[in-house]
Amino acid sequence: MTSRQTTHHSHRHLRLTGAALAFYALGSLSGCAEPPQEEPVIAMINGRSITQAEFDIRWEELSQATRARYEKEGGKRRFLDELIMRELLMQEARKQGIDQSDDIREKTLRYREQLILDELLKDRIKTKVEISKEELDAYLEKHANQLLANPKVQVSVMLLPNVYAARDLKRQVEAGGNFTRFALRYSIDERSRAKGGDLGPYRKGLLEPELDALIPSMHPGVLSDPIKTDKGYYLMKVSPLEPEILQADQATRERLRQELLAEKRRKRLDDVFAELRTGATIRMADAARYVTDEPGRQ
Repeated sequence: MTSRQTTHHSHRHLRLTGAALAFYALGSLSGCAEPPQEEPVIAMINGRSITQAEFDIRWEELSQATRARYEKEGGKRRFLDELIMRELLMQEARKQGIDQSDDIREKTLRYREQLILDELLKDRIKTKVEISKEELDAYLEKHANQLLANPKVQVSVMLLPNVYAARDLKRQVEAGGNFTRFALRYSIDERSRAKGGDLGPYRKGLLEPELDALIPSMHPGVLSDPIKTDKGYYLMKVSPLEPEILQADQATRERLRQELLAEKRRKRLDDVFAELRTGATIRMADAARYVTDEPGRQ
């Protein structure tokens, strides 16, 4: 083989070897995961970026009520504006060295401790605290004076000194007379007279037993026959409640439910603390008298 042929063969071999290496390199790369994509950036503030992932996490951390407020006031764009403002304030705080102050360091430490304790208690209280229907009904009954009773109606009364006056005023109201004006003028019921006979929404204990017994059978807007009591003769009527009053009652029921739930959670925590104290050795130092003495004692 001539020198020229040898050189040509050698060049051809090198080209084949390079192609083969490229082929094997491509083959090995195809078996690997693609390089990670850079996280999309939605805002840049003085070189500090807010990524899409960070924004999504912060949005999901909001309570439902807070998210609903943002959705009414501009949605996610409004929330992004507030994140940007927060970042600008943080950058200014760092410039002033506030983040390095001893006070901030101590507060950060306490906050970190609280997060750790929250996680511990979540682990110790594994079963979800729930309220049975019987427990809730008993608690609502205990606070019945705060709630509307059934039927949910507004009650108005007029108290007259004798049955004749009661019958006469009933006839006049049914003939088109104004119940409120008659109650203001003729009723001797001190609770309701100044309000034209209005006693407000029907609640447990609102009425005398003789009146209370009739409430379930009364139709809205229909005036009762004279009702005899120790105080005199009552005329009574009921009317539907305004939607706002019904909504407020529902809110009160939910508040009471949350109170009972919190009470049960506190009981569960008390059980956990009692268990921990049982297995612990606790000694009070002399200095403890400064926090155990009664207020005002020297």
